Amino acid sequence: MANGPVRVRFCPSPTGNPHVGLVRTALFNWAFARHHGGTFVFRIEDTDAARDSEESYEQLLDSLRWLGFTWDEGPEVGGPHAPYRQSERMDIYKDVAQKLLDGGYAYHCYCSTEELDARRAAARAAGKPSGYDGHCRELTTVQIEAYQGEHRPAIVRFRMPDEPITFTDLVRGELTFTPDNVPDFGIVRANGAPLYTLVNPVDDALMEITHVLRGEDLLSSTPRQIALYKALIELGVAKSTPAFGHLPYVMGEGNKKLSKRDPEASLNLYRERGFLPEGLLNYLSLLGWSFSKDQDVFSIEEMVQKFDIDGVNANPARFDLKKAESINGDHIRLLDPKVFADRCAPWLQAPHANWAPEDFDTEAWERIAPYAQTRVGVLSEITANVDFLFRKEPVEDQASWDKAMKGEPAALLTTAREKLADADWSDPESLKQAVLTAGEAHGLKLGKAQAPVRVAVTGRTVGLPLFESLEILGKERSLARIDAALAKLAG
Repeated sequence: MANGPVRVRFCPSPTGNPHVGLVRTALFNWAFARHHGGTFVFRIEDTDAARDSEESYEQLLDSLRWLGFTWDEGPEVGGPHAPYRQSERMDIYKDVAQKLLDGGYAYHCYCSTEELDARRAAARAAGKPSGYDGHCRELTTVQIEAYQGEHRPAIVRFRMPDEPITFTDLVRGELTFTPDNVPDFGIVRANGAPLYTLVNPVDDALMEITHVLRGEDLLSSTPRQIALYKALIELGVAKSTPAFGHLPYVMGEGNKKLSKRDPEASLNLYRERGFLPEGLLNYLSLLGWSFSKDQDVFSIEEMVQKFDIDGVNANPARFDLKKAESINGDHIRLLDPKVFADRCAPWLQAPHANWAPEDFDTEAWERIAPYAQTRVGVLSEITANVDFLFRKEPVEDQASWDKAMKGEPAALLTTAREKLADADWSDPESLKQAVLTAGEAHGLKLGKAQAPVRVAVTGRTVGLPLFESLEILGKERSLARIDAALAKLAG
């Protein structure tokens, strides 16, 4: 697709927790670079001192590592275009801004906020575009000296061309923006601090980025960047203009764009719930792209082989948590059983575990893990599924108790205990037959008969396969719990 080696970038701001939409952007850029054998540049846009934080920066790096992304240039890796944090590149932006001023591509604007607001309001009232009206675009020397004599602060604005700007978006096709919709824009604040509108394209130019793949919300800024690129090329700062592709919105509840304020938007939520990186990335890749018509579950390596930007859909993509969990569950079941057991480790200890550390039984865990692997959708579910093995008593869940102990549970449990006492505890099938026989004696099918036994032994109405669980828990502990349930019913 590209003329020459592909170079893409991922350039987040270190503000707050990473957003799943941000991760989707990183994923598409990373997969595009890997598919084309190109370069993935990781850059930090940290020029907003009021919002950026070192804690968020470290969290960003940690998140990318957890997801399995590697970058060819960027923080902790270095590269030929270092530094890769904008806060360390201020002299570069200052120099480029001066070149734009000297070349006539930019100018100082002395308009106050109040003046701008008044003129915008008047334009709206007249039914005209309310963007900047070019008031300071052609100031005379006398006017400039007068403003300077008043000690008016001045920002630097870029001079947009008085002609339409047309470009071909890699996702949306050919787009045209007319001059009245893209007025002159600020590139440097009055205090000398460069704005995103300058630093982002300058960095892309100097780092020779060939493709800019980013969110749809940035589409309106693209004609400004294209005009700025033209100026940078004429000034010898840039070599060429990159191709642009704008990725579809990720929508949340109520068909609204998923925002940082939405709980399901936080990457940390998925880490804490025990999503696998490969499961989450698989799902996020489907937000605007399709692997094939009949396959939703695939590895990241398979995605890289097939991914290209021309397969991205321009339509908004809806975030579906249930589908994300389902796909993650599929990836859990694809794991080697030992790998699964190892990945569950954080959820088998404090603060997640609801049992004493000394009561954890490694052998019992290793025996139950293969059954758990077939049932959980996220790793955090493992704690509630296996806690009956490591607690001295099952968890007290009144709702489960009330649901299971209907009819004549004491009579059923008494019969089940008798049958289980005579069963072969090395064979789950023998335990199943014992409960089945007890159920038949009371006119119940297996599903109804096993519910009181499950709650008596595990504390919950749903969980791992019951008879395998009984075998691993053992005869003595299982029968003791049934006795305790009978005592409770009698009381």
